[in-house]
Amino acid sequence: MKRTVFALARYQDVLAAAEFLSSAFGFVPHEVAKNHAEILVGDDMIMLGEGKAGGPGIYVAVDDPDAHHDKAVAAGAVVTMELVDQPYGSREYACKDPEGNLWFFGTYRP
Repeated sequence: MKRTVFALARYQDVLAAAEFLSSAFGFVPHEVAKNHAEILVGDDMIMLGEGKAGGPGIYVAVDDPDAHHDKAVAAGAVVTMELVDQPYGSREYACKDPEGNLWFFGTYRP
Protein backbone atom coordinates (compact mmCIF):
# COMPACT_ATOMS: atom_id res chain seq x y z
CA MET A 1 0.00 0.00 0.00
CA LYS A 2 1.27 3.45 -0.88
CA ARG A 3 1.29 5.77 2.17
CA THR A 4 -0.77 8.93 1.68
CA VAL A 5 -1.22 10.40 5.19
CA PHE A 6 1.68 11.42 7.42
CA ALA A 7 1.78 12.79 10.95
CA LEU A 8 3.58 16.12 11.17
CA ALA A 9 5.05 17.90 14.19
CA ARG A 10 6.50 21.43 14.05
CA TYR A 11 9.72 22.54 15.77
CA GLN A 12 11.83 25.67 15.91
CA ASP A 13 14.94 23.45 16.08
CA VAL A 14 14.33 20.42 13.88
CA LEU A 15 17.80 18.95 14.44
CA ALA A 16 17.45 19.03 18.25
CA ALA A 17 13.93 17.62 17.97
CA ALA A 18 15.08 14.66 15.88
CA GLU A 19 17.81 13.92 18.43
CA PHE A 20 15.38 14.15 21.36
CA LEU A 21 12.74 11.97 19.69
CA SER A 22 15.39 9.37 18.96
CA SER A 23 16.85 9.28 22.47
CA ALA A 24 13.57 9.69 24.39
CA PHE A 25 11.14 7.63 22.34
CA GLY A 26 13.37 5.31 20.32
CA PHE A 27 12.35 6.74 16.93
CA VAL A 28 14.83 6.17 14.10
CA PRO A 29 16.02 9.17 12.04
CA HIS A 30 15.45 8.55 8.33
CA GLU A 31 16.41 11.87 6.76
CA VAL A 32 17.43 14.86 8.83
CA ALA A 33 18.11 18.37 7.57
CA LYS A 34 18.16 21.78 9.25
CA ASN A 35 14.49 22.57 8.60
CA HIS A 36 12.93 19.18 7.82
CA ALA A 37 13.30 15.63 9.08
CA GLU A 38 11.66 12.27 8.67
CA ILE A 39 11.72 9.77 11.52
CA LEU A 40 10.63 6.15 11.48
CA VAL A 41 8.35 4.58 14.06
CA GLY A 42 8.18 0.92 13.17
CA ASP A 43 6.92 0.84 9.58
CA ASP A 44 5.45 4.35 9.83
CA MET A 45 6.94 7.79 9.35
CA ILE A 46 6.50 11.13 11.11
CA MET A 47 7.64 14.30 9.41
CA LEU A 48 9.18 17.14 11.39
CA GLY A 49 8.95 20.62 9.97
CA GLU A 50 10.19 24.03 10.93
CA GLY A 51 7.58 26.15 12.68
CA LYS A 52 5.73 26.81 15.92
CA ALA A 53 5.16 23.76 18.13
CA GLY A 54 1.68 22.74 19.13
CA GLY A 55 -1.33 21.06 17.66
CA PRO A 56 -3.51 18.15 18.63
CA GLY A 57 -0.69 15.68 19.38
CA ILE A 58 0.44 12.37 17.98
CA TYR A 59 -0.44 8.87 19.25
CA VAL A 60 2.07 6.04 18.87
CA ALA A 61 1.31 2.41 19.76
CA VAL A 62 4.05 0.73 21.82
CA ASP A 63 4.39 -2.76 23.27
CA ASP A 64 5.71 -1.78 26.71
CA PRO A 65 4.43 1.64 27.77
CA ASP A 66 6.01 1.40 31.23
CA ALA A 67 9.54 0.98 29.86
CA HIS A 68 8.82 3.56 27.16
CA HIS A 69 7.63 6.05 29.81
CA ASP A 70 10.77 5.56 31.91
CA LYS A 71 13.05 6.08 28.89
CA ALA A 72 11.18 9.24 27.86
CA VAL A 73 11.33 10.71 31.37
CA ALA A 74 15.06 9.95 31.61
CA ALA A 75 15.59 11.85 28.36
CA GLY A 76 13.71 14.90 29.63
CA ALA A 77 10.12 14.45 28.44
CA VAL A 78 7.55 16.21 30.65
CA VAL A 79 4.75 13.80 31.54
CA THR A 80 1.28 15.37 31.18
CA MET A 81 -0.70 12.19 31.87
CA GLU A 82 0.78 9.47 34.05
CA LEU A 83 0.55 5.82 33.04
CA VAL A 84 -3.07 4.68 33.20
CA ASP A 85 -5.06 1.60 32.28
CA GLN A 86 -7.91 2.84 30.11
CA PRO A 87 -11.41 1.28 30.13
CA TYR A 88 -10.94 0.27 26.47
CA GLY A 89 -7.94 -1.93 27.39
CA SER A 90 -5.01 0.32 26.56
CA ARG A 91 -2.21 1.20 28.97
CA GLU A 92 -0.92 4.65 28.06
CA TYR A 93 0.67 7.94 29.03
CA ALA A 94 1.19 11.36 27.51
CA CYS A 95 4.09 13.81 27.55
CA LYS A 96 5.44 16.99 26.02
CA ASP A 97 8.74 17.24 24.22
CA PRO A 98 11.12 20.16 24.89
CA GLU A 99 9.27 22.45 22.44
CA GLY A 100 5.80 21.64 23.76
CA ASN A 101 4.42 19.15 21.24
CA LEU A 102 2.10 16.60 22.85
CA TRP A 103 2.83 12.89 22.39
CA PHE A 104 0.63 9.96 23.46
CA PHE A 105 1.93 6.41 23.81
CA GLY A 106 -0.07 3.29 24.58
CA THR A 107 -0.92 -0.27 23.73
CA TYR A 108 -4.12 0.51 21.80
CA ARG A 109 -3.92 -0.37 18.12
CA PRO A 110 -7.00 0.51 16.00
